[in-house]
Amino acid sequence: MLAGSIGANAGESNAKDYKSPAEAEAAWRRAESEAERWGGSPSPLGEGGAIARLKDIANIQGVRENQLVGYGLVIGLNGTGDSLRNAPFTEQSMRAMLDNLGISPPPGASRVKNIAAVIITANLPPFAGRGSRIDVTVSSLGDATSLAGGTLVMTALAAADGQNYAVAQGNLVVSGFAASGEASTLTQGVPTSGRIPNGALVEREVTGNFGQDELVVELREPDFTTAVRITDTINAFAKRRYKQPVAKERDSKSIRLRKPKDISATRFLAEIEGLPVPTDEVARVVVDERTGTVVIGEKVRISRVAISHGSLSVQVTETPMVVQPEPFSDGVTAVEPNTDIQASQTSNIGILGGTDLESLVKGLNQIGVKPQGIIAILQGIKTAGALHAELVVQ
Repeated sequence: MLAGSIGANAGESNAKDYKSPAEAEAAWRRAESEAERWGGSPSPLGEGGAIARLKDIANIQGVRENQLVGYGLVIGLNGTGDSLRNAPFTEQSMRAMLDNLGISPPPGASRVKNIAAVIITANLPPFAGRGSRIDVTVSSLGDATSLAGGTLVMTALAAADGQNYAVAQGNLVVSGFAASGEASTLTQGVPTSGRIPNGALVEREVTGNFGQDELVVELREPDFTTAVRITDTINAFAKRRYKQPVAKERDSKSIRLRKPKDISATRFLAEIEGLPVPTDEVARVVVDERTGTVVIGEKVRISRVAISHGSLSVQVTETPMVVQPEPFSDGVTAVEPNTDIQASQTSNIGILGGTDLESLVKGLNQIGVKPQGIIAILQGIKTAGALHAELVVQ
């Protein structure tokens, strides 16, 4: 990305003249020192994380999808549609559709089950023009048992502002199925939901502010250090490419970009979105008590602590005994209870602490506990104030 973009549009007045993209890339990579490459002395921002492209960690403000929704009818079902007695809105929708087609059936004239009321959802991608096609998802609204083999009748899809932006129609693709007999029923997947690939035509474009002189880059994971690094990286590149800085950090999530003159916004973003950025992240531990999953970030640190993890096992055994009376006596047969209770407790104690992720994981493994026990240990360490990270319990 970078190799083909530095030398592009080289004839502009505010860009350095390179004979080829390869020459431009070589000039970028043969910097004599790190200070020259990044446009200044190294910033005391701490140790960096993974190197990622700008496009992989940030978005352009205003360039996003828009959600669409609509209500329609699926026809052509093989007796698996809505029961019109139980879903009166399906019959009302069918009558309204037939009225628009010039047919006026009397109320209650049709009791077939080859029609179903559905909700259609779709995402309108950015810059989608009129005539573009998008995928749609169709889900049953009534008591239909399957939408397999059905056809969606032309349905308008509206956005949150109430305006119609697309029209959907086509044959459904349903991955699930249901089969039933007199004694058993087999269902695999979800037969009451399906998709129509390229099933909607865009009829209205979404206007945005893209292309203006000022653009805003938004981080997917807000972080002050990463925002400053992105600003420094873009400005170091812009000083070579445009002879002027173009970025200014605004907060932990957004960076303001000023588009240079004589260059389009599309070309400008294409030239900077491939820049490598050393990312940073917050020290965080995520635990899921339902599945026993523990995820520990690289920046997590634990002070030196002693941990004792014990488990108590109690075993109760019932062995009742039958007592018979003496012969020719007036006694009756009785059952005498006999209970045996045994308790055992095991305990492991270990020293845990680490300045890096590898030492921390080794310390947890040496204690020899299961994931559920590790979760309890991490919560206890956090309470003791020795876990220098954010603990997220899901």
